Amino acid sequence: MDLERNSLGLGSKPALIVVDMIRGFTDPACPLGCDCPEVVAANARLLEEFHDRALPVYFSTVVYHRDDQARVFRERIQALNVLTPESDWVRVDERLVVGRGDVLIEKQWASAFHKTDLDARLRAQGVDSVVVTGLTTSGCVRATAVDALQYDYRVVLAREAVGDRNSDAHQANLFDLHAKYAEVLGLAEVIALLPGPARG
Repeated sequence: MDLERNSLGLGSKPALIVVDMIRGFTDPACPLGCDCPEVVAANARLLEEFHDRALPVYFSTVVYHRDDQARVFRERIQALNVLTPESDWVRVDERLVVGRGDVLIEKQWASAFHKTDLDARLRAQGVDSVVVTGLTTSGCVRATAVDALQYDYRVVLAREAVGDRNSDAHQANLFDLHAKYAEVLGLAEVIALLPGPARG
């Protein structure tokens, strides 16, 4: 039986957190990657809307500078070792527009909040809610969404703008996230919740 829950939507100052839309995850030539052009396109659309409204945008990437960073995680998933500073795999997918004021958060674990300054940056900008997108639904997207709630942000996921290598895991995690931690909405519904008119 599902828990009773309230639909909270977004606050007056939402930010977009684009989780790990980097070449290592969007290019199937990488052992970590998958072919997900529809997820890339949905993220491009949301980025356009946030940029047009001058709302904050944060990208995350995974970069390992030292062997001792996320040691156990990398022992378990050894393909993560390709994510080094000099690798193209850690660059944001070139199909996505990174705006002048956008922020890139480097992380080593699943959540974009864990051992980063993301929460401090959001607080400094007066952010009260977040739209979380990216890859993968069952991994870093889920971890970031759960942590966002635990930092007391309203959390919304755009269904078309998240993806996973495993479709069953994708659907199961969207169901679970919506049940407890976040609103899972369609792309058009998310755009309709954004405050302020788009410029231009």
